[in-house]
Amino acid sequence: MTDARKRILIIDDEESIRALLRTNLESHGFEIVCAETGQSGLQLAADFHPHLIILDLGLPDIDGFQVLKRLREWTKIPILVLTVNDNEETKVELLDAGADDYLTKPFGLPELLARIRVGLRHHGAIEATPIFISEDLRVDLNLREVTLKDAKVKLTSTEYELLSLLIRSAGRVVSQSHLLISIWGPNAVSQSHYLRIYVAQLRKKLEADPSVPQHILTEPGVGYKIV
Repeated sequence: MTDARKRILIIDDEESIRALLRTNLESHGFEIVCAETGQSGLQLAADFHPHLIILDLGLPDIDGFQVLKRLREWTKIPILVLTVNDNEETKVELLDAGADDYLTKPFGLPELLARIRVGLRHHGAIEATPIFISEDLRVDLNLREVTLKDAKVKLTSTEYELLSLLIRSAGRVVSQSHLLISIWGPNAVSQSHYLRIYVAQLRKKLEADPSVPQHILTEPGVGYKIV
């Protein structure tokens, strides 16, 4: 895989850092866009469809951890975090929140480029695409908006979390244990009735005939998938 034509979004409020990164990364064939706030970064992630995001923790409007968590609600692309904190607690918290890698400021450009290559190599050519469409169902994972036949559908927070987990693995079966642990925690791994209840609720809201689902399908004994 070459670096050419891969899109990188830089979210950093320091103009000098943005300029330095843009100049050097563009010289290596990457396509670059920059955001100086967390809110504009989230919007650009949805509009620009980057293959990788470089995220600074110290943003003026939204805490970098919150930006990271918001991104992880709808995309699996590699996120490389820049931080001034070199303590172990911060590093563990970053990885737990969904960061793929981190660099402590100040950093060297050769190391940054190496970490970018690793991130892209491990994730392939996936890009951030927050819109899921299946026939008359449309889900905007960035806006957290669900529409059916152009009419907005109101979901509870748990219903939406379940739907977004399925969408992030669209076309593939997601195991019951993964869904239970992700939504309700490790202690719920044996509570499969939770899933049956919430899948039934989603089908009532999203399927033309809940008894013959077309969107959310059951893989008996394994889990569920959205198609």
